[in-house]
Amino acid sequence: MTPRTALGALHIGALMFGLTGVLGKLAAASPAVITFGRAAFAVAALACFASFARQTRWHRLTLADGLRLALGGLLLAGHWVSFFIAVKVAGVAIATLGFASFPAFTVLLEGLIFRERIRANELFLVLAVSVGLVLVTPAFDLASEATAGLLWAVASGLLFALLSLTNRAGSGKVPAVQAALWQNLVVALCLLPFAAPQLPQVRALDWLWIGLLGVFCTGLAHSLFVASLTVVKARTAAVVFAMEPVYGITVAWLLFGENPTLRMLIGGAVIVVAIVISSRQSAAGPGKRGAAAT
Repeated sequence: MTPRTALGALHIGALMFGLTGVLGKLAAASPAVITFGRAAFAVAALACFASFARQTRWHRLTLADGLRLALGGLLLAGHWVSFFIAVKVAGVAIATLGFASFPAFTVLLEGLIFRERIRANELFLVLAVSVGLVLVTPAFDLASEATAGLLWAVASGLLFALLSLTNRAGSGKVPAVQAALWQNLVVALCLLPFAAPQLPQVRALDWLWIGLLGVFCTGLAHSLFVASLTVVKARTAAVVFAMEPVYGITVAWLLFGENPTLRMLIGGAVIVVAIVISSRQSAAGPGKRGAAAT
């Protein structure tokens, strides 16, 4: 893979991740069913990728590895369920922008858990994301769907930040594809008891959206990201994936007529620009954060 094709793969992966909320809204099923189906299809897609990839290596799991992957799977399940609740309640735009708060949570939690000093650009990221979320919120009314959806989305970002730190703790031990496969398997097993009673009522068309969500927006997108990291740096990938909210909001606007307000657009722009600037300014530091976050 050349640097140009790797960059193209990153943008395709970011587009697929951006379509997560769109497909979640298209699927007329509960968040539990969508999350279970997504994880099940993702396990199949990742297993196929691992079987065909020449450089795939498997790590012999220890008890500590198993516990860490199980915890990661639980956090991933909570992240997806809360995100799809936000999509159903408030729409794709608010859900996607609320989730985009996860880099700020990562910075704060990393400082607390790993005792790392928060740099100036990271403090800027936290403040800018906070301002962006304030602008994204139409009105601070807990009874409104927009505010409730945003809170679910922010909770999704917090859980994803915890997941990224869990993955960082095991960074370099378990290959990324292997970790993703096992974590998705944990997600599917956790959600099966909640989803099973509803599965007979899921329409064939909804299974199509869920299948696309699992295969393309999870398995293939993650595989493209992992493959591109063999050529490009993690910080470059972080900048590209900052475009995820832009892709998601644009497609939601075209398909569902979700017209974002000027205030929401400004808030989203503040969040995206802050992520891009912070990622570029981190170029002089270690690239571990960007890799572990995914």
